[in-house]
Amino acid sequence: MNSIANIISSATGIPEKSVIGTIKLLDEGATIPFISRYRKEITGGLDEVKIQSIAEQNEALKELAKRKDYIKKTIDEIGALSDELAAKIDDCLNANELEDIYLPFKPKRRTRAEVARTLGLEPLAKIIMAQHSDNITARARNFINTDVPDCDTAIKGACDIIAEWISEDRRARSAVRSSFKASAHISSHVVKGKENEGEKYRNYFDCSDFLPRIASHRMLAMLRGQKEGILKLTVTNDNQRAIDNIKRIFVRNSTEASSLVADAVEDSYKRLIRPSIETEFLTAAKDKSDDEAVDMFAQNVRQLLFAPPLGKKRILAIDPGFRTGCKVVCLDQQGNLMHDCVIYPTPPRNDTDNAAKTISMLADRYNIDAIALGNGTASRETEAFLRTVNFNRNVKIYVVNENGASVYSASQVARDEFPDKDVTVRGAVSIGRRLLDPLAELVKIDPKSIGVGQYQHDVDQTKLKNALSFVVESCVNSVGVNVNTASLQLLSYVSGLGPVLAKNIIAYRTENGDFTSRSELMKVPRMGEKAFKMSAGFLRIPTSRNPLDNSAVHPERYKLVAQMADDINCTVDRLIADSNARTKIDLAKYVTDDVGLPTLNDIMAELEKPGRDPREDFSQIEFDDTIHSIEDLHPGMLLNGIVTNITQFGIFVDIGIHTGGLVHISEMSDKYISHPSQVVGINDHVTVKVLDVDTARNRISLTMKGI
Repeated sequence: MNSIANIISSATGIPEKSVIGTIKLLDEGATIPFISRYRKEITGGLDEVKIQSIAEQNEALKELAKRKDYIKKTIDEIGALSDELAAKIDDCLNANELEDIYLPFKPKRRTRAEVARTLGLEPLAKIIMAQHSDNITARARNFINTDVPDCDTAIKGACDIIAEWISEDRRARSAVRSSFKASAHISSHVVKGKENEGEKYRNYFDCSDFLPRIASHRMLAMLRGQKEGILKLTVTNDNQRAIDNIKRIFVRNSTEASSLVADAVEDSYKRLIRPSIETEFLTAAKDKSDDEAVDMFAQNVRQLLFAPPLGKKRILAIDPGFRTGCKVVCLDQQGNLMHDCVIYPTPPRNDTDNAAKTISMLADRYNIDAIALGNGTASRETEAFLRTVNFNRNVKIYVVNENGASVYSASQVARDEFPDKDVTVRGAVSIGRRLLDPLAELVKIDPKSIGVGQYQHDVDQTKLKNALSFVVESCVNSVGVNVNTASLQLLSYVSGLGPVLAKNIIAYRTENGDFTSRSELMKVPRMGEKAFKMSAGFLRIPTSRNPLDNSAVHPERYKLVAQMADDINCTVDRLIADSNARTKIDLAKYVTDDVGLPTLNDIMAELEKPGRDPREDFSQIEFDDTIHSIEDLHPGMLLNGIVTNITQFGIFVDIGIHTGGLVHISEMSDKYISHPSQVVGINDHVTVKVLDVDTARNRISLTMKGI
């Protein structure tokens, strides 16, 4: 039997040595960000995605091993475990095939076959299965008794036993699987009378797809339609071909007994094997669809979290509205609330004069650098108003995606932060902070509510939660966290911390003031050596006397950096500030069994730019100021837009109005592409052409071809 590391290596193409090292680190409790960043010599430089893959497969194989042990124990208890069977179980790597092996030994429910066995009909079943007799009725007379009144009852019971034997045979199940792989289709039809209610499922009112390769969004849409009572789903297969394939395995002669076996094959297929394999294929299609949808959602969330921050600016944020007015807040450079009020520059009040005076006054009073305007209802009207305001300073206007702001504003996190403010103020604060630092603000919101998913409420919620947690943790640790300003939510995602230690760090910070060094973190209650080791490299302290405390250089390598500085007769500060000094360092001199060139190169990169932010520089897009609603659009118009969501079938683009447009995957490139992410990412700026405008259904079709 191959080792877990060998199996993972074969499946992934990752060298077995790297897999072994990674599994050892994971078993020791090391986090994925820590392993990826600080243990490259052991992993061979694997990135977080590959380490996560190893971790997932390792856990899955451990669970499979537990199932194998249980199965062997169960079979052994009934005295049926041979060396050959044990070896077959040990060598099996497919969960479905493992259950096929176990099926004949599995404790039986009160099936028709089990009832027949209790009536003593198993010997008759063996006689029929041998297929030598042409007079089964005569043989059946020997089994007639008070419980088996006649020959027909005896033969029928025996055939029930044969049907079960066939259904438990690996060859039969394999033949049906092959049949499903070749010809199984899933079809959806609208439930009679649900046509109007299910308008959004119109594309699936009469639809059929090859089940093994159905696109994830189509599978999930069908299942959702079925769940809502709009669609009825059916699975079809080439039944006769499947039955013929099984008959070739079990029907060996042309006797009367053989005819009964052939009948048992049909019964076994229709009543036992087909329903089981159909469920298996539907489950596999759902799992595949879930995996693809979760992966897509995770990629989108990663790109959204990695959106460029505006930086340390004073922000005036506006949550636009009509009847209830526009909620206005002023934030300092750290995102702290300084002021809030409401203005009414939009219909029905149209109080633009007083609104303009208020905005101008606030910009002066709070030294506002930028305005963050939510992109929801009344956004374009409010933006048009803001363009008319005369400012006494240079104030830039930015439109911010407000998806999920309402979720944050009603959350316990927001209530704890602003207990005396209503949801409208909290929502405006969230919009402003997203401009300052999207990552720091969006970690406060359940990633499912950010608005970049596809059927996120229909997929396996455990898979989704684990994938999104991994993405958020990855993004947070890639950027690094200022331990003196980070929120509880942001700190909770730092490698090795979690909610309890994050809460303790904030409590210590509140009581003792800002941290002055990384080593001071050891004074935080419950901060042990292991937690410090996992987290320290991702925590930044800009005010520390040691410049390395504001870098990604891990404290375990501080002595090494100090040695480098000593060897060229300079300080660590100078080593960071003077590029000429760094050129004097011969990295080969510092290679040891524990520290290789990957780590040394990372250290040099950090010395060149300590605490560097991997996110791109901020850029703003300008929408067409003549377009305010869907009614202003017509085919052929060229527009600027921002990619707000990516799905398997295309991308959604914000073109500056309340309704977003769809660029179908077939309209994204003049060349063939298999996935939209090959062309664009979330928040990318694109130029699109209007293809079609359906005002009745509020749909806009766009293209990126030929532009």
